[in-house]
Amino acid sequence: MMDTNTHDAEPIGKIFDEYLAAHGLRKTAERKAILKQICRIHGHFNIDMLYEQLEAINFRVSKASIYNTIDLLMNACLIVRHQFSTQFVQYELKNAAMHHHHSVCCYCGAVREIKIETMTRLFKETKIPKFTQEYFSMYIYGMCSKCKFRITQQKQRQNNK
Repeated sequence: MMDTNTHDAEPIGKIFDEYLAAHGLRKTAERKAILKQICRIHGHFNIDMLYEQLEAINFRVSKASIYNTIDLLMNACLIVRHQFSTQFVQYELKNAAMHHHHSVCCYCGAVREIKIETMTRLFKETKIPKFTQEYFSMYIYGMCSKCKFRITQQKQRQNNK
C-alpha cells in the first residue's frame, strides 16, 4: 500500500550509512535504493512486494540483494520483522512499528494495525528484569469480522437444510 505520508529517508539513510561504515561494508546503489523504497511504503511489506515496487520504478535488483539488505537493516535496528504465522513474514520500519500493535485473523491471515494507547503506555512503563527493552509490538490472534460473518452464514445455511 503506497501513501504520500512517506518516512523521511534522509535520517534513516544516515544511520544506515554509519552502520555500514562501522562494519566495513560498502554503501551500494542497491542498498540505498532498497532503503529509499522501504521509506516510501506506508505500513508492512514483504520481500515480493518490495521487489515488485523496485521493478515498477525500473530499478533492477536481485531478490538475494533484497534479502541481504533486509538482514543488514534489521541488524542496524532500522526495520523489524513480523512473523504473523509460520508462513507469513512481513517487515516494517522500526520507528513506525513502535506506535501500534497488530490483530491477526487466524482464519484468513488478515493483519490490521491497531492503536491501544493504554497498552502502549503500560508496555513503555514495564521494566523486565535483566532485559533492555528496545521496542514492542503486541499480536492479538483471533477472527476478523469478515470471517466471523462468513462462518455464521455457513452455519445458518447448514442449519436450514
